[in-house]
Amino acid sequence: MECKDGYSTLLVHGKYELGRLLGHGTFAKVYHARNLQSGKSVAMKVVSKEKVIQVGMMEQIKREISVMKMVQHPNIVELHEVMASKSKIYFAMELVRGGELFSKIAKGRLKEDVARVYFQQLISAIDFCHSHGVYHRDLKPENLLLDEEGNLKVTDFGLSAFTEHLKQDGLLHTTCGTPAYVAPEVIGKKGYDGAKADLWSCGVILYVLLAGFLPFQEDNIVAMYRKIYRGDFKCPPWFSSEARRLITKLLDPNPMTRITIAKIMDSSWFKKSAPKSILTKEEQEYQEYEKSPFKQSETLNAFHIISLSQGLNLSPLFEEKKREEKEELRFATTRPASSVISTLEEVAAKSGNFSVKKSESRVRLEGNECGRKGKLAIAAEIFAVTPSFLVVEVKKINGDALEYNQFCSKELRPALKDFVWTSPADNSTLLA
Repeated sequence: MECKDGYSTLLVHGKYELGRLLGHGTFAKVYHARNLQSGKSVAMKVVSKEKVIQVGMMEQIKREISVMKMVQHPNIVELHEVMASKSKIYFAMELVRGGELFSKIAKGRLKEDVARVYFQQLISAIDFCHSHGVYHRDLKPENLLLDEEGNLKVTDFGLSAFTEHLKQDGLLHTTCGTPAYVAPEVIGKKGYDGAKADLWSCGVILYVLLAGFLPFQEDNIVAMYRKIYRGDFKCPPWFSSEARRLITKLLDPNPMTRITIAKIMDSSWFKKSAPKSILTKEEQEYQEYEKSPFKQSETLNAFHIISLSQGLNLSPLFEEKKREEKEELRFATTRPASSVISTLEEVAAKSGNFSVKKSESRVRLEGNECGRKGKLAIAAEIFAVTPSFLVVEVKKINGDALEYNQFCSKELRPALKDFVWTSPADNSTLLA
């Protein structure tokens, strides 16, 4: 049922009134919506929980929420809040009214000065993401929006990855992205640096902005991949020599010699007509922290902070009822890391069923006996928010969930009970 102003009578959590459909995809629809309290317009992304669960995309949705809450930057679409019903997940997002950058390119190539401004804003956003340990992995003009003033906004972090998704070799191993924009090392499936792969995609985007067409074009995708793998492309004659040099360094098929963000920003082409530096409060705090003597090797990133926040607890969004089996627990503590590690060692020794491997910030308990699903193995990792405020994350990494939960309830939780920090605001424990 429609109201006179075009908004439907459908309310989301009594806070938002849904309006016209703006677009839709396989799992989500995006509506124009209005906050009833402030009157502010937002884009409401509505995701079918059932469809997401069916195709195993729960972790991807959680990751997208976590990333968007973390990366608050003038050139990144802002996520205001996340809500859920029994069947839907609702993302209240910044409404970006200028459409896709892709639509502008479809009308023809851009002037170099205009392309430069968009590229500067793109690099500013990606630099911010990388400094926070986030890699987008699906950069393309369709995921770059424009606001009413023509400023670029990066969106769609559904395929993004965190630093903690790196394997032991320090590389990412998931092949993803859009074929024409994907880096050669991603195609090679030998592991890749997420930052380097994003910069390759930025290089393709810059080429498209200036040329009006893709650098690697073939009807056959295998032939296109061969060109990408070799870095086989040509710049049109209207590219300036400076733009040509920068794109050649961005589309270097060897990630080890590909240009870095610092060198991009220092290039003569990039620095022309550079907009004034825009730093959000979060960026300033991050930069101050990077220079701080309190910085530690194992620091807590925003993903873990979000997981601790009661207002942003993501797991209930995907649960029809409380899980009977929980394979991880997480709590904050003001005790030193050495005390936590010692206690875990004592628990293992008292049990008599585990051997212990440890470092300054990690402990691994490995079962000596085979259970229903092999030997039980538990890993505990300690992250420092500040030198005196830590977060401990304990996970089952092998074995049977029931055996893990029994061990946690009978031995691990009682031993760690006195370590758990209690919030003075609501006097509620963070042990989860």
